[in-house]
Amino acid sequence: MSEQPSTLLDRFGRFLARRLQSESSGYQPYTPSDPETLHRTLQPGDILLIEGNQRISAAIKYLTQSTWSHAALYVGDALPEPEDGSERPRLVEVILGDGCIAVPLSKYKTYNTRICRANGLTPDDRNLIVGFMIEKLGLRYDMRNIFDLLRYFLPTPPVPVRWRRRMIAIGSGDPTRAICSSLIAQAFQKVGYPILPEITKAKGHASAESTYSRQEILHIRHHSLFTPRDFDLSPYFAIVKPTLTFGFDYKTLNWGKPKSGDAAVEDRGSR
Repeated sequence: MSEQPSTLLDRFGRFLARRLQSESSGYQPYTPSDPETLHRTLQPGDILLIEGNQRISAAIKYLTQSTWSHAALYVGDALPEPEDGSERPRLVEVILGDGCIAVPLSKYKTYNTRICRANGLTPDDRNLIVGFMIEKLGLRYDMRNIFDLLRYFLPTPPVPVRWRRRMIAIGSGDPTRAICSSLIAQAFQKVGYPILPEITKAKGHASAESTYSRQEILHIRHHSLFTPRDFDLSPYFAIVKPTLTFGFDYKTLNWGKPKSGDAAVEDRGSR
């Protein structure tokens, strides 16, 4: 299919996308991710959550009340080695401006990350999820969705907490292509794997949840409203920490000697 000519709105949309993707200075991860360790730990179908430091990241973290602003799906060796000899792409993600793309693990070596693994996922369903994401490679975000982009320039909009999640879905018919977790949630829903828990009422038992909470959970089951935070909070996804997966013995740690000032503080604290 031939590309449609670029309109003024398209060009303006790309300009806004570039501004939103500009990184904040001074970002310092607590536990930067080692690509080799991630490679050894991750399994196809795992979700890698990322704490981004872009302008759009700040808005998403505020609206979702979470550390995590981005999510990518690990596809293992499902994609071929690049002909130019560069690092193999092992993550499929949706990026504002670029759409659905495949990237190497090293892209996030300077970010805080978290691995979420669907518990009990069958090999067949795992392959279906990976295949679904790979089929979506090349999916583009419509840069003419100007309103979808403009709302992210207000990282802390003055709206009540319970409306903030809805803010992500304001706009055109497919606004959450800017939010990576939407496509991942759709992949898991294709195989019937839950993300947020169902709320059921047992006869004769009182329910502690408010009417609003029940309505909200029912509402966000649609894939377009899932956020990176939901995989972290889901009772059906295990949190996998690479430092613990391959054995951890705190006795083998080499602690640096405290500085004189630190020693004084430690001494006062022990009194």
